[in-house]
Amino acid sequence: MKLNTNSNIYTFVYMTIVVVVVAVLLALANQSLRPRQEANILLDKQKQILGALKVDFSQANPAEVYYTLVQDTLKYGEAEVYVANLDGATKYVLPLSGKGLWGGIGGYLALDEDKNTIYGVNFNHESETPGLGAKIVDMPFRAQFEGKHIRNAEGQVVSVAVLKAGTRAEGQEQVDAISGATITSTGVSTMLETNLSEYAAFLNELPVVEEEIVEPVKEEEE
Repeated sequence: MKLNTNSNIYTFVYMTIVVVVVAVLLALANQSLRPRQEANILLDKQKQILGALKVDFSQANPAEVYYTLVQDTLKYGEAEVYVANLDGATKYVLPLSGKGLWGGIGGYLALDEDKNTIYGVNFNHESETPGLGAKIVDMPFRAQFEGKHIRNAEGQVVSVAVLKAGTRAEGQEQVDAISGATITSTGVSTMLETNLSEYAAFLNELPVVEEEIVEPVKEEEE
């Protein structure tokens, strides 16, 4: 019996087989590439954390540098804090996530051991405008945060404001917003404030002080 290749049934069966075969091939490809994709995501995360720590890994394996410096990960509910040691000094790195003009923005904030002084920051974005909002990843913008403090004079966590040059924030330290990128700059400011509030348990955690145990002195019997 000759197959009628012009019939609707033939066309439907043919298309169904093609779709199934393509779907199976895509699923197999995705499965085989997943370990590599996850490894690339992890490596990018490690590079960003090293960027916040201002570590130059251009002449080294970034993963090796990361595991040499980052010694612990603290958990505070859903929040994570990465503990690094730079030349004997403790640094805390906090992940950041927020919203810019066209999509998500994020990054990492590195604090000194006092949980107040910003050591460095590293920002990223999904689709901010090139030459404007995308400048949040550039060093001139990021460098402004170094040495700023996230607490006010009373010791309360108030973040660092990102404001138009010439304007002032009451009770907050600030950096200059990117000219022509008001919404993205505001997004960075909001991201910092929101995320720091989520790390309240960590930032307000008092250091553990071990009390010296003094044994009672026994009186000698006469």
